[in-house]
Amino acid sequence: MTTLSISTLSAGYHGRLVLRGVSLDVRAGEVVALVGPNGAGKSTLVRAVSGIVPIGGGSIRLDGMDLLRLRSAERARLIAVVPQAVHLPEAFSVAEIVMMGRTPYLPLWGGEGKRDCAAAWEAMRRTAVEALAERRVDELSGGERQRAVIARALAQEPRVLLLDEATAHLDLKHQVAVLELVQSLAHAHGLAVLATLHDLNHAALYADRVALLAGGELRAVGAPADVLTATHLSAAYDLPVSVIPHPTYGTPLVLPDGRG
Repeated sequence: MTTLSISTLSAGYHGRLVLRGVSLDVRAGEVVALVGPNGAGKSTLVRAVSGIVPIGGGSIRLDGMDLLRLRSAERARLIAVVPQAVHLPEAFSVAEIVMMGRTPYLPLWGGEGKRDCAAAWEAMRRTAVEALAERRVDELSGGERQRAVIARALAQEPRVLLLDEATAHLDLKHQVAVLELVQSLAHAHGLAVLATLHDLNHAALYADRVALLAGGELRAVGAPADVLTATHLSAAYDLPVSVIPHPTYGTPLVLPDGRG
């Protein structure tokens, strides 16, 4: 079973430490939501795992394999990233965008083969964008674009999927659609998913476990009901909150106390 293991990780930018001694495991078939206030280090953690940000200490392993020793193409066959905002070439079709996910597998001077086409179409099927395959990117809605980006990530055939505020610029309907898709990809297809989220109630509904970051340190990890508590959240966000059971699902429902 795939396990992404982050151990005592430290990382930052230009000599400034953002993460301090963070340890977290993400297992196949589960969604781990990474939550915390702005500046807590959520995006830095995702970027460190994906190899964009160099680490200052600790380790990142996938089933014991040291990811820091892999070349970028080797890492891209194991880990795919869906960022908060991504520029897509507007003249490209959805099928062409998704096929870009096969780049780590293509020879330097060669084109796509049958295996690449099959992987791309399977990714489009899983994300329900097959009907959009010939549509240009500039003809898509925000939700359709994000599903195409997720399909591109799946075309990499990764074992780990990282999402960095992937629902930030979507309306509520499309946020829910993307989160339900991501949850299905984990539960039905065995992906290990680490997703940064600002919406704590979405984290409660769609994550199997929640990791709370504040001040560059991991404050709590566990089931949503164990992490999304008034005590943990009030301390992390420096804001009084109340947490009550969701009337339908029983998951934590987070409400700020007072109106300022």
